[in-house]
Order: sequence, then C-alpha cells, then structure tokens
Amino acid sequence: QVQLVESGGGLVQAGGSLRLSCAASGSILRINTWDWYRQVPGKQRELVASITNSGDRNYADSVLGRFAISRDNAKNTVWLQMNSLKPEDTAVYVCHSEAVLRYDISYTRRNYWGQGTQVTVSS
Repeated sequence: QVQLVESGGGLVQAGGSLRLSCAASGSILRINTWDWYRQVPGKQRELVASITNSGDRNYADSVLGRFAISRDNAKNTVWLQMNSLKPEDTAVYVCHSEAVLRYDISYTRRNYWGQGTQVTVSS
C-alpha cells in the first residue's frame, strides 16, 4: 500500500557531501515521523536522524552538526543532507516512516521501510 523509494547514495571522498532523498507513495493520509537509519554489516542498525510532523528533529551524536534532516509533507518526501562526511559514515542508509493510511478509520500507525541506499566515503 505504501512504497518508499530512496535515492542519492554513492561514493564520495572524506569531507564531501551527499543528499539522500526518500519519497513515499500510496494511500497516505499523513506521515507522522520520518527516520533515517544506517546499517553496517556485523553491527546493529543505528538511528541517524528523525523528524516529526511538526518539524522536531533529533540526531545521533555521531552526526550532530554535520547532517540535517528535512521533510516536505505535501510531497511525502524526506531528505538527509550529509556534510563533512567521514569514512565511518560508510553504510547502507535506510529510510523509515510511520504513516497513517487513507480510509483507515482506526488511524493505525504503520511502519514502512525503504530498500536502502549505499553511501561509501573514501579516505
């Protein structure tokens, strides 16, 4: 019913920047919260950044001051601007949304995940 499509990953040198985007499509009434996670093989998935429907933002300490999350509610899209990238930022970045669907009279909050996009930062 809802599909998240990510884009913007790639290879960048340390100190460089990338901008990730994630667009949701489907029968969406509203998206309450957007999150970006990252996954490195052999490590636990890490929550990188979150943004609520009202615009409140939270960041992992490791990216604070370097990454910025933003959203467009009308477009059901979230972005992650990543600056001053470091090799330790290398990971698969996955977007997540908590959404309420149209025609769902119970207004159940549902979780949806993107497929992930690879970010590689070379030293």
